[in-house]
Amino acid sequence: MFFLSLSWTTALAQERKIIQFSGLISSVGGELPVPFVTVTNASYNNQVHAANNEGFFSFVAHVGDTIRFTSVGFEPVEFVIPETASDKFTAKINMKSLVIELPAVMPFPWASIEEFNMAFMALDVSDDNISRIRNSLSPDALAALSQVVPRSAEEIQTFNSLQRHINMSNKAVNQRFANPLFSPFAWGSFINSIVKGDYSRKRLEY
Repeated sequence: MFFLSLSWTTALAQERKIIQFSGLISSVGGELPVPFVTVTNASYNNQVHAANNEGFFSFVAHVGDTIRFTSVGFEPVEFVIPETASDKFTAKINMKSLVIELPAVMPFPWASIEEFNMAFMALDVSDDNISRIRNSLSPDALAALSQVVPRSAEEIQTFNSLQRHINMSNKAVNQRFANPLFSPFAWGSFINSIVKGDYSRKRLEY
């Protein structure tokens, strides 16, 4: 009986037309490609194929085969290959995003009601809102936060703009605070001027 059923399935597959089935898989509404979709031929021993990163697929199938498209985060889609006069058929498959709403969960930092009661009884509520704000904005608290909180893009841009403005305003200022007394080039120029007698000639001019 098994061999008879297998022979009948094989004969039926041989009677159907073989085509090159290709297509592009995209999301509904966004028209964005859905990558790496699992494509299963349910009518031919559940033969499995896969789309590429752009949602394109192509494989050999029969006319009338039922093709199933599945992907994580999308609803499954089934497509039946229709009759066609050509030996190729191209389809556009649209998959709808699957939205799963999970039940709300309320996390608690205590393992039991007894621990909650102990923490609640030990809670210090002596400080009012003004005192807590003053403690949060104290110099020590701000200094501690500055060590761990990274600078924002706006703060970095403002600092760079300020530094460029200072550099442009102080072009004629010795920004490196270089002392000319420690410069060998300055001493060499001074000694050459003395040897040539430049300073004595200037004195005679007066």
